[in-house]
Amino acid sequence: MPVTDPQVQPYVGLRPYRREESALFHGRGREAREVATLWQAAGLTVLYGASGVGKTSLLHAGVLPLLEPDRTDVLPVARIAPRMNRPKAGENPYVMALLSSWAPDLDRERLAGMTISDFLNDRPERTDMYGDPVPILAAIDQAEEIFHGSPVLEKERKAFLDQLAKAVAKHPGLHVLLALREEYLFLVLPHERRIGQGSRTRFHLEPLTPEQAMEVVHGPLPQTGRTITQAAAELLIDDLRTVVFVNEAGETSTIRLDTVEPIQLQVVCSALWEALPPEVTEITEEHARLYARVEEFLFAYYKRTVAEVAAEHGLPASKLRLWMRNAFITEHGTRNAVYEGLTETKGMPNAVPRALEERHLLRAEHRLGIRWYELTHDRLIAPVTRSHSPESYLKEARQAVEEHDWDRAERLADAAERAADVGEAWVRAEAAEIYAWVAHARGDIPSARRHCEEAAGIFSEYQRFDGVARVLTKEGLLWLDQNDSVQAIQRIKTALDYAPNDVSAQIALARALKRSSTPKAAETILAGLPSGLVQEALRTLRDPD
Repeated sequence: MPVTDPQVQPYVGLRPYRREESALFHGRGREAREVATLWQAAGLTVLYGASGVGKTSLLHAGVLPLLEPDRTDVLPVARIAPRMNRPKAGENPYVMALLSSWAPDLDRERLAGMTISDFLNDRPERTDMYGDPVPILAAIDQAEEIFHGSPVLEKERKAFLDQLAKAVAKHPGLHVLLALREEYLFLVLPHERRIGQGSRTRFHLEPLTPEQAMEVVHGPLPQTGRTITQAAAELLIDDLRTVVFVNEAGETSTIRLDTVEPIQLQVVCSALWEALPPEVTEITEEHARLYARVEEFLFAYYKRTVAEVAAEHGLPASKLRLWMRNAFITEHGTRNAVYEGLTETKGMPNAVPRALEERHLLRAEHRLGIRWYELTHDRLIAPVTRSHSPESYLKEARQAVEEHDWDRAERLADAAERAADVGEAWVRAEAAEIYAWVAHARGDIPSARRHCEEAAGIFSEYQRFDGVARVLTKEGLLWLDQNDSVQAIQRIKTALDYAPNDVSAQIALARALKRSSTPKAAETILAGLPSGLVQEALRTLRDPD
C-alpha cells in the first residue's frame, strides 16, 4: 500500500485502539499479558490509571487478542452509563446498560426484569476440549460511571452491585474486570471483596517509559513504507517529557519527566503523519522539529475539523463551536453525553454529529436502539471550552507591549493567530504589528520592517486605514532609529495621508523633522495639536526613547 494512500494511518490520534488494530498497538506487551493473566485468575480485577493513559486501548487491542477463544468465553466489553439508556419505570438502568452491552441485538422486552444471573443462566455453557467449563470474562470499561453517578440513582446502583456480586458467587467461572480512572479508585474499594468473592486484584496502568514510547513510535511503521530516524523519534519523546512550570512570581523552571503520556504521543505522531508531504519516506529530525507541538496540534486539529464540518453543512464555524461547548461539556467542566433524536441532536441536524464522529471528535455508542454522542477524550475538553477570542488575545498582547513584556506579547500574538478562524486575515495583520514592536525592542530592525510591511498590506486590503497609519508610522520610526530621516519622513507622511488626524503620526513626524534639522516645521506641527497633548509631545521630542 503506497504511503500516499489516505487509509494508511499507523497512529490513531485521540481515539482508542480497536481490537482489529492490535497489529498497530505497541509498547504495552508486558501490561497486556499481565492483565490477561490476572483477569482469568481472579474473581475481580480492577484496571486503573489516569485519563489518557490507554486503558481502553490496552483492553481492546492488547488484552482481548491474547485470550484464546477455545479456552475462554469473553463477553462484549460493556460500558455502563445509566443516562444513556432512558430506562422505563421499574427498570434498573445499570443492569439494563450492562445486559444491552452484552446482547446489543436483544430488544428491551427480552431484557426487562432480567437479572445478571438470569442472563448468564440463559447463555449456553461453553467447555474446553476436555469438556470442562471455560471461564466467563466480563469487562466493564469506564466503570467510574457506576460509582460516580447521580445520587438520584443510589438505590439502583446498590441493587446493581448486589446483582453483580451474586452473579460472581453463583457462577464460579465468572471473572469481572473493571477499568476506571484512578481518581475514582477509592469508590470501588468498599465493594472489591464482595464482588470478587475474596479473589481480587488490581493493576495500575502507568504512562509509557521512554523505551515503551520508542516502541509506540517505531512499531506501526514497517507496514506503511515509511521509517523514522532514531533522532526524530527521540526528539518527539523528549519534547513530551519536558515540562515548563511557571510559579506565582512568574519565574519559569523546566523539569524532565521519566514517563510519556500515551495520548499526547498519539496526538503528536498522528498529526505529524498527516502533515508530512506524501513523498517523504524517512521522517527526520527536521520534520519532527517543524511539526511536533502538542497543544498547538490538538487545538489546531479541533478548529480545523469543526471548520470543515461547518463548511460542509453551511454553518458558521463559531456556531458549531458554541454548540460543541454547550452540548458536550457539563457545568462542572466534564464530558457530557447527548442522545440523537429523530432529526436533530441537541438542536443540531443529525448529519453534523455524525460527521464529527467520522473525524474522531465525537464517539457514538448504541444503547437499546438510541445513539449517544460524547467527546472522544477528556483531552478535548480544553480546546472545546477555550473561550479566548483573537480579540482578547490581541488586547492582552497590546497590554504586554505597553509593559515592555516582549516574550509575553509575542506568545499572545501567536495565540491570537491560532484562535482565528479561516479567512480572518485581519488577525494576522494585528499580530504582525505586535511582532514588529517585539522585533524592534530586540534590535531586529529588518524583521520589524517586514512585519510592518505585511501588516500595512493586510490592513489596506480590509480598508483599515487606522491600522495602515499605525504601522507606517512605526516603520517611519524604525527608519529614524537607523538615522535615515528622509525615509522616516516619507513613511510617516504616507501614514498621515491615510489618517490625517492621527496624533501619534503627527508627533512622530515632528520627531523626524527635528532630527532632519527642520525644527520650525516640527514646531508648526506641535502648534496644531490639541492643547492637552502639547506637553506630552514636547516630552516625547526631548526623550524619544
